[in-house]
Amino acid sequence: MSLLIKNGVIVDPLNGILEKKLDLLIEGTRVKKIATGLSAGPSDEVFDAKGMIVAPGFIDIHTHMREPGREDEERFYSGTRAAAMGGFTSIAAMPNTTPVIDSVVGVKFVQMLAEKEGVVSVYPIAAITKRQEGEELTEIGDLVDEGAAAISDDGLCVMNSEVMRRALEYARMFGVTVIQHAEDKYLAEGGMMNEGQVSLRIGLKGIPPVAEESVVSRDVLLARYTSGRLHIAHVSTRGTVDIIRAAKKQGINVTCEATGHHFSLTDDMLVEFDSNYKMNPPLRTKDDVDAVIAGLGDGTIDCIVSDHAPHTIFEKEQEFDYAPFGIIGLETLVPLAFSRLVSTGKLGIVKTVEKFLNGYKILNIPFEGLKEGARADVTVVDPAREFVYSLDSIVSKSRNTPFIGTKFTGSPVLTVVNGRVVMKDRRLLV
Repeated sequence: MSLLIKNGVIVDPLNGILEKKLDLLIEGTRVKKIATGLSAGPSDEVFDAKGMIVAPGFIDIHTHMREPGREDEERFYSGTRAAAMGGFTSIAAMPNTTPVIDSVVGVKFVQMLAEKEGVVSVYPIAAITKRQEGEELTEIGDLVDEGAAAISDDGLCVMNSEVMRRALEYARMFGVTVIQHAEDKYLAEGGMMNEGQVSLRIGLKGIPPVAEESVVSRDVLLARYTSGRLHIAHVSTRGTVDIIRAAKKQGINVTCEATGHHFSLTDDMLVEFDSNYKMNPPLRTKDDVDAVIAGLGDGTIDCIVSDHAPHTIFEKEQEFDYAPFGIIGLETLVPLAFSRLVSTGKLGIVKTVEKFLNGYKILNIPFEGLKEGARADVTVVDPAREFVYSLDSIVSKSRNTPFIGTKFTGSPVLTVVNGRVVMKDRRLLV
């Protein structure tokens, strides 16, 4: 059976197809033809994409699937379906599970679960240090040989400069990126939100911007010294954006990402002590949000990610001090980007699509985009589609999000993974 996507506007920066009205024919697992005026065969399924963006399959390189160890929060079964609903054909899974993915056995386990239960492609990220303790490097070469797409101690910062240096050196030898959760644990200790006027007013201990910026500064210098590939996770401050912008101008091999909440929410939203606004790094000021958006626009920030971090209702409904950091985001990330960036004119459609594709390059994942003969991974977004994000529509196993009741303009409406339609018209088919 074939799928013909008709009347869409193809946006594929990977192949230089920028906002062209073309039809796309998929046969089996491959792109068969891209042209105007394609006709459907008697057994073809047709999807009318008039007024919609047809793009290569989006990737989110920062998610937490929680499996193994916290299957009460998320599983590959539910998490990959949340990804499909959100328009993603590929995700990368962080290693801070229980136990930590710091061994070949752990990487194999993630691959096995993803293949058995998942509906999108899953790329395991392995830990930088054993048990994420920041002291002893993992067997990086073995992990990469087994299929680890990158290394990261995400959730924890590699504080030891010597360990971080060696991680960058070894990762360079094996052709992978080091992803750093940049946060000085001593400066951030006990903090629950951004340190500033709002934290002072409501009496919560803050996490100062310099906790992030000081580590980013150090790691940029280490990346320059080692020629290693450094990626800074969830950029949240103006200072960090400035440091990375300057580093790129110097030719230092550093990339970075921004989350949907860090370009759309601010710290004054915590005045009612709603733990669904409790993030790490924390929500910052409007000035920081403006800087993140500017960084997306000028290319300083390479990609947009969800940092999908599921937690149970019980965990999030604890007293604010004890509630964990993080929110789910796979199902709201693309709508956030189109509602808060594209619809407002802050970021063009082509640049927005690029932010959802650059992750392949950052993780060195082979991906051909939309060209004849290529694997058929496709995301279709309707920029005019309006919907209200409701509790009963959530696909993730967890419900920790501040966006319940939010009206979005712009939504994924078709997700095709390896030629298989897994989501259509905001309904899962798997």
